[in-house]
Amino acid sequence: MKPGIHPDYHPVVFRDRAANFAILTRSTATSDATIEWEDGTTYPVIDVEISSASHPFYTGKSHVVDTAGRVERFQRRYGTATTK
Repeated sequence: MKPGIHPDYHPVVFRDRAANFAILTRSTATSDATIEWEDGTTYPVIDVEISSASHPFYTGKSHVVDTAGRVERFQRRYGTATTK
């Protein structure tokens, strides 16, 4: 790697407060806020709105949209296309 052209890549904690979930990973993102991790070391922390612990797709709480009912309602209202 060429020296001096790459961003600083360092350990960062990403925290999802809604799900009480945090993960330590490496990133180029920075933050002034810090947190003491389980190993006793202090790392920068970045709070995220949603993570795999709170996203409906990963938690199994997603809702399926009934598209068949919408199509049937449209056909009842406007009928089907007829060819002459």
